[in-house]
Amino acid sequence: MPQVILLFSGKRKSGKDFLTTHLQNLLADKCEVLKISHPIKSHWAKEKNLNLNELLGDSEYKEQYRLDMINWSEEMRAQDYGYFCRIACQDATDKPIWIVSDIRRKTDIKWFKENYGNKTRNIRIMADEETRKKRGFIFKSGVDDVASECDLDDFVDWDLLIDNSEGKQKLEEQLSSIFGLVSGL
Repeated sequence: MPQVILLFSGKRKSGKDFLTTHLQNLLADKCEVLKISHPIKSHWAKEKNLNLNELLGDSEYKEQYRLDMINWSEEMRAQDYGYFCRIACQDATDKPIWIVSDIRRKTDIKWFKENYGNKTRNIRIMADEETRKKRGFIFKSGVDDVASECDLDDFVDWDLLIDNSEGKQKLEEQLSSIFGLVSGL
C-alpha cells in the first residue's frame, strides 16, 4: 500500500512523461509509475493487433489511433468511471510512492481520492502553447478539445502547479517542489 500517490496531469506535450521519468530515476526503488492509459492501449493493441510498445511511446503511430482509443475509453468510463484507474493499480507493487503520470479527468482524481483518501497529491504540469508546439504539439480536433484533454482545465484543487514552459522553472526546481510533497518517506 503506497504512502503517497502523486497524480500528474497536463496537456499533451506539457512534459508530464519527461518530468515523471526524471522523478522515477531519482526515487528509484521507492516508487512505481502507473499509467491509466496503459490498460487502454493494451486493450486496443490486442483488439486491433497493433504494436503495444509503439502505442505506449510518443510517436506518430500512436497518434493514428488516439481518437479511436479516446472514444472507446469514454464508452468504458460511462459505464464505470474508475475502470482504468482500478486496472492500472491492480498489479502495482508495494512501493511507498506511486506516480500516476496521466491523470486526465476529474473522475480519475475522484476515484483515487475515494480509494486512497489523503494519500493523494494533485500536480498540474503546464506549458504554454508555443513551448508545446516546439515539442511537437499540433492541435487536433476531436482530441485536444474533448474531456481527455480539457476536463481538468477548470479544476482548482491542485497541491502543486508546475510551469514547464520554456524558460520558466528549471527541472531541479520542479523536482524540488515535488519532493516537498513526499518529504519524510
